[in-house]
Amino acid sequence: MLHPASGTVFLGDNPLGSWSRRDVARRIAFVPQETHSSFDFSVLDVVLMGRFLTSARSRSKGRRIWPSRATRFRRPAPARLETRSFNTLSGGEKQRVVIASALAQRAELLLLDEPTASLDVGHQLEVAALLARLNHDQHVTMVLTTHDLNFAASLCRHLMLVRDGRVIASGPTGEVLTAQAVRALYDVDADVGLHPRAGRLTVTPIARI
Repeated sequence: MLHPASGTVFLGDNPLGSWSRRDVARRIAFVPQETHSSFDFSVLDVVLMGRFLTSARSRSKGRRIWPSRATRFRRPAPARLETRSFNTLSGGEKQRVVIASALAQRAELLLLDEPTASLDVGHQLEVAALLARLNHDQHVTMVLTTHDLNFAASLCRHLMLVRDGRVIASGPTGEVLTAQAVRALYDVDADVGLHPRAGRLTVTPIARI
């Protein structure tokens, strides 16, 4: 979407600029932080938009079916919600519909910008569980941005911590996510440790420094 001031972005072995938009859409799907529809699209219409660039056949026949790869991940937007207006859904439901639309592209790489921003705790856990299943069951590679360190710890195997455009730390989550790193990243004193019930690292903010 943005042209670098210097250097080259590669997709596979070729510069990104050498790929057609259709070919890029077959390989990369994007889930924005928020999605607003200017028109009264149904949930089904929004999901099927994911097939627009990659399959003319799906555009002509897709209104009768859910794209196969997205079908198992459409909940909590089951069949009874297919005709609902996208704009009437809750934040968590919208996010799952947008993810289903991205999956309909059948892309190899899923880019997510703050996928749990503004969601309540229940919806955050729901989206995290969905993304974990996609990665494990469908082998979808994911790159996401987030300010929520606990969400990152629950989902990501590798982290890159960035402040003011500078990389503070990068590597496996267990090595990167430390109290010292949280202090450097957010100027916050925090406890970082393995939660016995969650079975993963958790970050507990203590005080601003």
